[in-house]
Amino acid sequence: MSETVVEADGLGAAYGGPPALSGVSFSLEPGQTLCVLGPNGGGKTTLFRVLAGDLEAQTGTARVDGRPAHLPQAERPRLDFPVSAFDVALMGSLAHGRWWLPPRGHERAAARRALKRVGLEASEHDRFGSLSGGQRQRVLLARALVQDARVLLLDEPLAGVDPASAERITALFAELRAEGRAVLVSTHDVDSARGFDRVLCLNRRQVAFGTPAETLGSDVLEATYGAEIVMLDDGRRAVTVQHHAPGEFHPPAAGRAAPGAPPDHR
Repeated sequence: MSETVVEADGLGAAYGGPPALSGVSFSLEPGQTLCVLGPNGGGKTTLFRVLAGDLEAQTGTARVDGRPAHLPQAERPRLDFPVSAFDVALMGSLAHGRWWLPPRGHERAAARRALKRVGLEASEHDRFGSLSGGQRQRVLLARALVQDARVLLLDEPLAGVDPASAERITALFAELRAEGRAVLVSTHDVDSARGFDRVLCLNRRQVAFGTPAETLGSDVLEATYGAEIVMLDDGRRAVTVQHHAPGEFHPPAAGRAAPGAPPDHR
């Protein structure tokens, strides 16, 4: 049998009320990428919180090989806090449990390598709050890379970023795949899903899981998005009607919150 690094079987979760997500079953092998599609409030963030260990499954099971690196959706760190891009990237080493000790040399080197991978080695000493939104997102991605995890959970990493940052982040997905890491990315962008190995469609339940060819047909997309989907070109392409930040970039196809927190409907 092929090795799997992420598995869910009948997974369901809630926040003290009705289920926010139910019936999710899928698996990923090393080096596979998964695009998680769904409308606002459809369960994408809930799924990532369960996989990251921040939210307990209500039904079913979930397994992740090792501790995943988690980039939460729309993280809003304080921009007036006097930390550099390097300081933020280095925070990824705290996942290894030595927060009370000074960072070691190899951890500092890992932070620098991660910043280089996201194209920000020249901004190492820049104050985090002075960076553009896309650059800040790339620094947060570098922080996730420092954890050196086999599984990465990236919740809408392309939301609101500039084209240059989006291109750099998208290229990184292919690099991580080639390294044998499993990369899970949530997005609203249907066309970008075509560049992933697998697609998981959610609308408070699992609608479909499979290859892009199996999951991105009009019937599945309409069941996933309902009135938020607009089919183009005789059903061969689709766009979603979402409330995105002004100037948000959607690239073409290529290639932790406290337990019990309310679902994020942004």
